[in-house]
Amino acid sequence: MLSVVIPVLNEAARIVATVNDVIERAEVAEVIVVDGGSSDESAQLAKDAGATVLTTQRGRGHQLNVGAATAVSENLLFLHADVTLPTNATQMIEDALRKPGVVGGAFRTWHRAERWRGKAKAALLHLADFRSRYSPLPYGDQGIFTSAKIFQQIGGFPTIPLMEDLAFARALRQRGIVVRLPAAVSVSARRFESAPIYQTALVNIFPLLYYLGVPSTILARLYGNPR
Repeated sequence: MLSVVIPVLNEAARIVATVNDVIERAEVAEVIVVDGGSSDESAQLAKDAGATVLTTQRGRGHQLNVGAATAVSENLLFLHADVTLPTNATQMIEDALRKPGVVGGAFRTWHRAERWRGKAKAALLHLADFRSRYSPLPYGDQGIFTSAKIFQQIGGFPTIPLMEDLAFARALRQRGIVVRLPAAVSVSARRFESAPIYQTALVNIFPLLYYLGVPSTILARLYGNPR
């Protein structure tokens, strides 16, 4: 079976729909919501929706590690609070992880416009979708999955301000094959729509900057509030 870990911080407007969607769409052993100190009702709402709720300090990498440490399943899926899974996601993940040499993977993305719906600039949102189809390392919004065994061997996510997902994906690739599933998760475009247009394009070259050695602290400042 599969344990789904969702880090949250002030996601009261979305977390119920996300938890309900995971429970309804996917056969999972548990949904673990790890709250990083929300000032709203995220934790209580997630609990009422049927999730196991943990509370810890803020920091996505740390929150993901805390959730994974309590998971009961042999496979783990790390999901953002504004991401919707495709149908049969659990089966696709389990099938992928049964293949020889595969240590993890992720889905493609399809960003859904909210404030930019119907506007020409909404086309910029799909730069990230293009990246999700061809980049060898997945972002966290693609729904990264692996086995609990491999996760423990890697040592979990690094506790850095930004790019913890790419650092984790790089560690996965060092241990085997990281697959990109043909199905797409639906991702809210809110973080792009709330930022200047130039930042929408800039975010898609962050992996290159990270590979070139730009510290995650500097990238986090350029990104703005990543949580």
